Amino acid sequence: MALGIIGRKLGMTQTFSENAKAEAVTAIEAGPCTVIQVKTAAKEGYNAVQLGFGKAKRLKSPQRGHLKELGEFKYLREFRIEDAGSVEVGQKIDASLFKAGDLVDVSGISKGKGFAGVVKRYHFAGGPKTHGQSDRHRAAGSIGASASPGRVWKGMHMAGHMGNERVTVRNLEVIKADPERNLLLIKGAVPGAKNGLVLIKKSGGGTSEDTTVQPERGSTQED
Repeated sequence: MALGIIGRKLGMTQTFSENAKAEAVTAIEAGPCTVIQVKTAAKEGYNAVQLGFGKAKRLKSPQRGHLKELGEFKYLREFRIEDAGSVEVGQKIDASLFKAGDLVDVSGISKGKGFAGVVKRYHFAGGPKTHGQSDRHRAAGSIGASASPGRVWKGMHMAGHMGNERVTVRNLEVIKADPERNLLLIKGAVPGAKNGLVLIKKSGGGTSEDTTVQPERGSTQED
C-alpha cells in the first residue's frame, strides 16, 4: 500500500478528548487519490507510486496521454514505497489509509513572508537599547572577522526572503480519520495556508517527492 496521500488543508479547529481536554487540530481533505503510475526498481531503479488528486480544468495532449483514461487530475505527486506489487494503476487511495493514533509526516509550502530581518526570520535578540545605540535595535551585528577568514561564511543568518519553501513537520498524531468525508484531523499545525496542498505519509516510511509531470504549473490549465 502506498505510504502517503495528497490532501488539501482546510483550516484549524479543536476537538475534545475523553477527559474534556481541548486539542487544537488541523482539518485536511485527504484524497481520494488515484494511482496513476507504479514505478519499480527493475525499470526505474526505485519503487514508487504516483498519485493524482484534484480536478483539472485543462490539460495538454501529452498530459492526457500520461493520465490515459484515469481522469483529469490537477496535482500529481510521487511517494516511495517498499513493495511495488502492493498497488496497481487505477487503485483508489483515501483517508482509510490512516487511523486514530497513527503518527504522520506532513509536508507543505510554508506561508511566504517576503523580505524579513533577522529578528523575525531567525529570532535574533537585537542590539542594546541604551548606551548611545539609536539605530541597532533590530540589527544582526557583526557577520565576520576582519582578517581571518576575511570573508562572510556561507549560510550566515542574515536578512532575506522568508517562507514560501517546502517544510515537513514530523510525528504528528492523527486524532480522527473519516474516509466517508475524506477527512483527517491531525493534532497541531501543519505547514501552508488554507487550501494549500499537503502531502501526508506515515512516519518512518520512505520519502515523498514531487513528480516530474505537474499539470497544475505553467499555462497547461486554469486554476
